[in-house]
Amino acid sequence: MNTVAAPTPLVHLVDNDPRVLKSVARLLASAGIDTRSSTSTDEFLACYDATIPGCLVLDLSMPGHTGLDLQRSLHDRHLDVPIVFLSGCADVPSTVRAMKGGALDFLVKPVDADALLAAVRAGIAIDRRERERRCEDHALRGRLAHLTPRELELLPHLISGKLNKQIAAELGVVEKTVKVHRAHVMQKLGVRRLADLVRLAARLSIEPSAARHVGPTAN
Repeated sequence: MNTVAAPTPLVHLVDNDPRVLKSVARLLASAGIDTRSSTSTDEFLACYDATIPGCLVLDLSMPGHTGLDLQRSLHDRHLDVPIVFLSGCADVPSTVRAMKGGALDFLVKPVDADALLAAVRAGIAIDRRERERRCEDHALRGRLAHLTPRELELLPHLISGKLNKQIAAELGVVEKTVKVHRAHVMQKLGVRRLADLVRLAARLSIEPSAARHVGPTAN
């Protein structure tokens, strides 16, 4: 079976100082890391491709739209990019805002090479794991879509740990019907044990309840 190779990670560098861009790009290139440089947040947004994994090394203070502005913009667009902030000074309020906004790290210029490399590698790894998680969740929702309305109705009862006869009484069906639907649910969702079904349901934000119709939570 042919497999599609995963895209090579790309680290975006955003800083209005060309000297900083050149220095950081050279450092990351020496570690075999591909980069793309932008001198403004607008330039970055114009060329950013969310399908390519990686992270963002972002200057905090730039003319016009700042690094914090870009962080908010990415959040508003539901683009979860690991961000490593760079700053010319240890600005505590800005550092707090950046970290509360989900920044991966905050480094003060002149940046220690080892610290920056470690932060970038961590960002790439985090982004890769998050993309894998989204792909897995998408596949799980695809399996869930194959359940019939009756099987969807049964699912919250199954993950609550109720006995077949209890479920049958609550749904007004015979116990044999519950057993058949239980087997179909387990088979379609690709699980063999109730514990695995409970974990799968939790991952898709399906609560154990008596709700008549259940579906996955949008991600």
